[in-house]
Amino acid sequence: MPTSSASPTDSARSAGGGVQSLERAFDLLERMADAGGEVGLSELSASSGLPLPTIHRLMRTLVVCGYVRQQPNRRYALGPRLIRLGESASRLLGTWARPYLARLVEETGETANMALLDGDEIVYVAQVPSKHSMRMFTEVGRRVLPHSTGVGKALLAGFPDAEVRALLARTGMPAATDRTITTPEGFLAALAEVRRAGYAVDDNEQEIGVRCLAVSVPDSPTAAAVSISGPAGRVTDEATEKIVPVLRQVASDLSTALATQNP
Repeated sequence: MPTSSASPTDSARSAGGGVQSLERAFDLLERMADAGGEVGLSELSASSGLPLPTIHRLMRTLVVCGYVRQQPNRRYALGPRLIRLGESASRLLGTWARPYLARLVEETGETANMALLDGDEIVYVAQVPSKHSMRMFTEVGRRVLPHSTGVGKALLAGFPDAEVRALLARTGMPAATDRTITTPEGFLAALAEVRRAGYAVDDNEQEIGVRCLAVSVPDSPTAAAVSISGPAGRVTDEATEKIVPVLRQVASDLSTALATQNP
């Protein structure tokens, strides 16, 4: 009489129906990213709860594939092959966002942008320009420091002050204009106002004559924000009262759409 037994493939499946080793490998990559990109095996074991032999086996596979590299000090760092995946994912995220940015342009009349926090920098991944003859352009792929931008404020408002201080210490706070905030204390005060108001303002801080309004995209798979930018003469305090509710609604709708892409 034949007997039945679980195959190795079956035993490797997770409770959710996925492949357990894959789930664990991706979890380790995310833990490495959260730790700043470089960790030791003992740190990963402590944070993940996995035994050291399991982590060593998974990391060895990731090293062979190029997604992780081992440093001379025996610690592990995120590898260069992840850059290509990240760049492709950023472009795709920008593509998904374009219809929502087009809505922003239609309802506010101003140029709409989407930006991500990539390491210590803001990178713009999508834009739909205003139909006005006088309008703002930000090149997709452009990188800027977060302290002088509305999207940077919107994103960093979700971080603890200690992490923001550490980021500012790494990047410095050069002045793009005479309105740029150039002290950690001043920037942290601005972030407190973002949290209170629920949106961020770049008031001539990145470019004289330009004002931007920004909100973060809630529950985005990566830290993301949407914004509108226009001449300071159009993006007035009165206009801000009408634009911010639209920004919030579009960010919420985009969040819902992104969630359906990541079931």
